[in-house]
Formats: sequence, structure tokens, C-alpha cells
Amino acid sequence: MSTQATPTSRTVLRAEGFSCPSCVGKIEKRVARLDGVTAVKVHFASARVEVDHDPSRVSGDDLVAAVAKAGYRSAVAPY
Repeated sequence: MSTQATPTSRTVLRAEGFSCPSCVGKIEKRVARLDGVTAVKVHFASARVEVDHDPSRVSGDDLVAAVAKAGYRSAVAPY
């Protein structure tokens, strides 16, 4: 029996509204709750959010919505 690895993609978001390092934890917890997200790393200094996820289960719009629920604005980075 063969098992296929779940395909993952990395999406980078640019976020706004960070005021303190505790913002990082709020965003990471909220995004990590999404089904299909395998890793989240928030870079406070550059306001970047890197998310590894299964693109068939979680879209860029889902990630932006999760960041919004944490209280911050973000957008998928064009690069």
C-alpha cells in the first residue's frame, strides 16, 4: 500500500498593524487552527507571515481571513 505525501505550498503574507511582539503569537495561533496548515512563522520586524499549507484545503483568502480574525490586516505577497 502506497501513501502519497500531502502537497504543500508556502504562501507569504504582508501584514499591517503589528505593534508588539505579542502580536506574533496571536497571529500564529489563529492561522495554525486552519485545517490544512502545517506551519506558520511570523517575522515581526518585516511584518511577513509565512504559511506552509495544503492549497487544496486552505487558500490565500482563508489565510488573510484568519489574520483578520486575529485583528490585523494582511494580503498575499506578490512574490
